[in-house]
Amino acid sequence: MSPSSSSPKPSPKSSPGSSPNPSRGRAASSGRPAAPAVPGRPAAASDGFPVSRNARYVWYALLFVLGALVGTAGALVQAAWLPAGLLLALLAAAGLFYGGLRATGTQVGVAAAGGGWLVAVVLLSFGRPEGDGVFGGGVGELLFLFGGMGIAVMCTTLARLPRPAR
Repeated sequence: MSPSSSSPKPSPKSSPGSSPNPSRGRAASSGRPAAPAVPGRPAAASDGFPVSRNARYVWYALLFVLGALVGTAGALVQAAWLPAGLLLALLAAAGLFYGGLRATGTQVGVAAAGGGWLVAVVLLSFGRPEGDGVFGGGVGELLFLFGGMGIAVMCTTLARLPRPAR
């Protein structure tokens, strides 16, 4: 090896004003300043807002209850006004699931809302021994069940977008 070949050379992609420093990571080169740590405040969530663990658990419980309410209302509406009611029920479920993702910043928010929705729909599908039941066993009920589960899975796999800076 010659002495000239062992010296580090700047890459051709670097600009004239920048120094080729391999220790600089992606966050340092993004141009955004790092958020300062504030003593006494909880750690920031993945989207930048500080959220305590207890607040997240309250959100998850609230989303579970809202999921049960949306599932119950959707089960009644989709059968009453079949084409438009089914669309309305699925849109309400999609709004709840995506809202759970945005409110908590985690996929667990979608799972909590989806769990409440699924529990309500499954319990309403059982019926009673006398023959009473919310679901009559048609195509609309299956579309509501599988469509709602599909929307929950889609919302769970969505990439989390960063919230705008204040």
